[in-house]
Amino acid sequence: MVNLPSKENKEKFVREMFNNIAGRYDLMNTLMTMGLDKSWRKFVVGRAELQAGGYGLDVCCGTGMLTMEQARTAGASGKVVGLDFSENMLAVARENIKDFVLRDNIQLIQGNAMELPFADNTFDCATVGWGLRNVPDVMTAIKEMARVVKPGGKVISLDMAQPSAPVFKQVYWLCFEKLIPAMGKLWASNKRAYDYLHDSAKVFPHQAELARMFAEAGLVETCHHDLFGGVVAVVEGRKA
Repeated sequence: MVNLPSKENKEKFVREMFNNIAGRYDLMNTLMTMGLDKSWRKFVVGRAELQAGGYGLDVCCGTGMLTMEQARTAGASGKVVGLDFSENMLAVARENIKDFVLRDNIQLIQGNAMELPFADNTFDCATVGWGLRNVPDVMTAIKEMARVVKPGGKVISLDMAQPSAPVFKQVYWLCFEKLIPAMGKLWASNKRAYDYLHDSAKVFPHQAELARMFAEAGLVETCHHDLFGGVVAVVEGRKA
C-alpha cells in the first residue's frame, strides 16, 4: 500500500501517474470492470439529459470514452468538450477519436478541473468519470462544474463507491487490495498507480455523502445510483 499524497502534492502526483499509465488505461479499465464500464458510461449520459444538438462538457476526460458517449447523444448538430490536465491521456484520447464518426464535434483541451476555463452557464451538462477522487479539493471541482452548467443542467459523477452488503463488502475490498495492483503490475507495468487506486477509493466519500456535497455546492434534486452492488456509483444534481 502506498501513502496517499498530501493535498498540496496531489495534483502533481496524479498528473504524473496518469501520464505514466495512459497507454494501458483503457485496457485496465476494461479488465477491472469486466467490460461493464461501457454500460456505466451510457447510464451517465442518459442521466445527464443531454439532447441532440446540445453542448456537453466532460471533465477529467482521460482517454475520451465518456466524451465520445456524450457526442453520440448530442449527435451531428451537437458539440462536446473534453478537458483533462494529463497531456498523455489527451494524446490517447486524440487517437481514440481519430476514426470516430463525430470526431469533428469533439474539442479536447488541456485544463484543470479546479479552475475550468469556461464562462458561467455555458454547457447543457457536465460529467466527470473517475475524476473527483483525484482532484485536490472535491468541493471546488463540484462548484466549478456547477458554475459552467446552464440553469436546469445536470452535473454527474461516475466513480468508485462504498459497497455496503455484508460479506460482499469484505470480499470486494480484499480483492481490490490484492488483485487490482497485481493486474496493474502485469498489464500496465505500474503497481504503484493501482495501489493508489485502491487507497484513494477507500477514503473517497460515500456516495450518499458525495450527494450531500453536491447539495452543499448549490445543486438540487441530488441523488445517487449504486451500480454493480455499490462498487461504483453515479451521483447527480441539477443547477437550480
